[in-house]
Amino acid sequence: MKYLGTMPTALLNDRQIRPTEYRRWADAERRFTTRAKDRAKVEDLKTSISKNGLQVPIRLGISDRYPDDVYVADGHHRAIALMNLGVETFPFHWYWIRSFGVTWERGPFPYHVLGL
Repeated sequence: MKYLGTMPTALLNDRQIRPTEYRRWADAERRFTTRAKDRAKVEDLKTSISKNGLQVPIRLGISDRYPDDVYVADGHHRAIALMNLGVETFPFHWYWIRSFGVTWERGPFPYHVLGL
C-alpha cells in the first residue's frame, strides 16, 4: 500500500515543493485564474475542500538524480485551491524516480530533502 501522509501546505512553495508544469506557483495560479475551465475547477475544489477536506491526495515526486528537487507530480489545481483557502496541511503520496523506474513509496517521506 502506498504511503499516505500529511504535510504543511506552506511547503508548497518555489523552494521546497515546486510545480512541475509551471516555473513558479504564481505562474500556475495566474494560468488557473485566466482560463475559465481551470478557474472553475479550482473553485469547485475550494467548495469541496471546504466541506469535506481534500479527498484525493497530492502526488509528490523526487528524482534520485536531483534529490533536493521535490515537485507536485499530480494535483496542481488541488494545491492552488489549498493555498487559496489557507488550509494548513494536505494529504499526499510520494514516489522516487530512479534509474530503474518509478517506485511508489510505502514508508515515510524523507523530509530532509526539503532542507528542513
